[in-house]
Amino acid sequence: MDLNTACMKTISIILAGGRGSRLKQLTDQRSKPAVPIAGKYKIIDFPLSNCINSGMRRIAVLTQYRSHTLNQHVQRGWNFLRSDFNEFIELWPAQQQTGGDWYRGTADAVYQNLAMIRDLQSEYILVLAGDHVYKQDYSLMLKEHLESGADVTVSCIEVPVEEAHQFGIMHVDEDDNIIAFEEKPVHPPTMPGKPEVSLASMGIYIFNTKFLSENLCSDAQDKESSHDFGKDLIPYFVGRSHIKAHHFSNSVVVNENYPQDAYWRDVGTLTAYWEANMDLTKLVPELDLYDENWPIRTAHYQRPAAKFNYNYEERIGTALNSVVSAGCIVSGSTVEQSILFNNVRVNSYSHVNECVILPRCDIGRHCRLNKVVVDSDCQIPEGTVIGEDPQQDSARFYRNEDGITLVTQAMIEALS
Repeated sequence: MDLNTACMKTISIILAGGRGSRLKQLTDQRSKPAVPIAGKYKIIDFPLSNCINSGMRRIAVLTQYRSHTLNQHVQRGWNFLRSDFNEFIELWPAQQQTGGDWYRGTADAVYQNLAMIRDLQSEYILVLAGDHVYKQDYSLMLKEHLESGADVTVSCIEVPVEEAHQFGIMHVDEDDNIIAFEEKPVHPPTMPGKPEVSLASMGIYIFNTKFLSENLCSDAQDKESSHDFGKDLIPYFVGRSHIKAHHFSNSVVVNENYPQDAYWRDVGTLTAYWEANMDLTKLVPELDLYDENWPIRTAHYQRPAAKFNYNYEERIGTALNSVVSAGCIVSGSTVEQSILFNNVRVNSYSHVNECVILPRCDIGRHCRLNKVVVDSDCQIPEGTVIGEDPQQDSARFYRNEDGITLVTQAMIEALS
């Protein structure tokens, strides 16, 4: 089977039902894949774009937790495929199709949709997380899967051994057969010939459809299982099935300025989320969003260009080393090393530094914000200072151990 045909016979399943509680109040009203990122996108745009750019155009997005904004985004921004060519991006909400339970785990989410998967007569299933930021050509991973004759292929990334305890770690032989799997090990195995690195699972899998279907049915009957790919199925397959490791470096879409790096971020914590956004303010970011050969798509709305007002002594509208999105107005204020999402206004005499300001926020006059994430639709009152007094920040807002303060409109209203 040639690769193009194999892509057409692959169903891509994006697991987008997670709450993402480690992002704190950012996910109070939205699921983690619907969290805005990088100025104009949502996290879900990255796996969706990777699928389209890889030639995989049969995509199901599995939703559950507070999915309204995610549903809107996918319906409005991702409805361009041709159903007459058997192409689609569909939302598959939890429907209790196999009983009275909602999705009990990642594997159970796929199991509950097996009837629809079978109707599609796919031969391969690509399972993706909906909450990671990266650029990957899945067709190259599929090519390796076909050539190896594996039942399962797991996409893996090299991580320093001292950080390996944070991941599920694969132990592989010299032919990249997975011979052991350990979840967050205290003493992680290292790669053959590379004692300084371990091989971590990215939560990206390719299965042969028949193989996965049979094993999901067996797992569903196991009362001891948590019905999760990483915790249950992948460890079960090791030693019982032909399971291969795919090196992310073989399919990553390379940034020419960082040819040795394979950019992949799990933005599951407030610090990781802030750092991923801050990386885009660098002179040459590791994640290249300006690559026309691998565009990251999103929903587009009609907005005016960004605008900068005033040039009078202390009242100068300026942005330095920053990303300023459409619809923004920087009016007599200074923005440094920050990201302003769409339709943000920063009013006169204010100073915003190392901040992530989500859409439709209004920063009042004479404000000083340092190392702050401001949630959508916040109205920051005039004269507000955040990021200079840790005790005061912790009393009014949410401040984490890394000194990043999260502000929501509910927190602001609670102060009045």
